Amino acid sequence: METMLIKKSIDIHAPKEKIWNVLMDDHYSRQWYAEFSAGTYAETDWNEGSKVVFQDDSKSGIIGIIESNKPGEELIIEYTGMIRNGIEDFESPDAQLVKGFRECYWLTENGDNIRLDIESDMGSEYFEMMSAAWDKALAKIKDFSEN
Repeated sequence: METMLIKKSIDIHAPKEKIWNVLMDDHYSRQWYAEFSAGTYAETDWNEGSKVVFQDDSKSGIIGIIESNKPGEELIIEYTGMIRNGIEDFESPDAQLVKGFRECYWLTENGDNIRLDIESDMGSEYFEMMSAAWDKALAKIKDFSEN
């Protein structure tokens, strides 16, 4: 499987603190995570070095480590495995494929706006679907942050 990088940006007219809250708060994140898979939520304390599990209604998803969390500036997650039917998997071929993939978020000032940049490693077979899902998720993040 070829690894590809999704890179997206959006300008948001809101304070960094509000945008960060939309990214991190369970109330908002469940709504924009749903663009990737219905019912998705995160289990973590968001501290650097902590485990994070993103799983959906089917108890499937992805597991990672919080590599960097600088509130209002940067969040970097490195994936370490998968979860299927509620069971953590770090050794299967599917789990090995995502090991080392990263998902990154950066907030920077851009004139009167804040620019949210995301990067996400992705297998080539999921690239188009996930790229389209990111477009929808970013639109929700912008909407929640500005309203």
